[in-house]
Amino acid sequence: MGKKKIVWFDVGLKGQYGAAGLYNQAIADSKDYGYRIGSGYGYGAKLGINRNYNGLSIDVMKSHAKQTFDKTPKTVEWESLDVYALFRNAKNLGYFEIGPKVSFISKEVLTSDGTVVEQPSDNYNKNVFSGVVGFGANILGTDGGRFSGILGLRFEYAFTDLDSEAGKKLGAPVGDPTIYANGNKSSNIAFAGVVFELNWGIGYFGKAQCGARSKFIMF
Repeated sequence: MGKKKIVWFDVGLKGQYGAAGLYNQAIADSKDYGYRIGSGYGYGAKLGINRNYNGLSIDVMKSHAKQTFDKTPKTVEWESLDVYALFRNAKNLGYFEIGPKVSFISKEVLTSDGTVVEQPSDNYNKNVFSGVVGFGANILGTDGGRFSGILGLRFEYAFTDLDSEAGKKLGAPVGDPTIYANGNKSSNIAFAGVVFELNWGIGYFGKAQCGARSKFIMF
């Protein structure tokens, strides 16, 4: 008698690249700074815990991004370890995902007049929380198959400030306290880009239709 899948698991490798930025209203309002489109990338792995076409995708990615301001040229770069917990619906060779991300910030660097300065760790917040939404389609493999390659788009926006209160007093993220003459504004990380996954199904918990005890079965 055949087996009935209860929960199935997949693992994958993934990378993403796209436009990234650090939006701060005080900088946007300043006549001394203008925004350029920044860039960002990340790479890592995922674990999928699935039931039928719905599941939880847990991604862990190492990320790097930068934002450049012109007029008074300065570039802010930051690195983080990002952990995603995304609800994913995957059906008909496509998927939709939504959920939170927490970024563990490991470094923030300011480049000004050719001088690169790594910011003290108390100038930025160690944990930044974001909302994530994405969608895409299988371009390799089949729906529900053991192996698949998936190409998609992902959009992220941080709801918490990259820079700490201590950093704000020193004019973070650009090192210019005059930008906060009318009050502090938060520095919110944003990302919009392409994400590619290589996924492998590893197995499932299943039981015989006649009601035997469930057990883990490799694909």
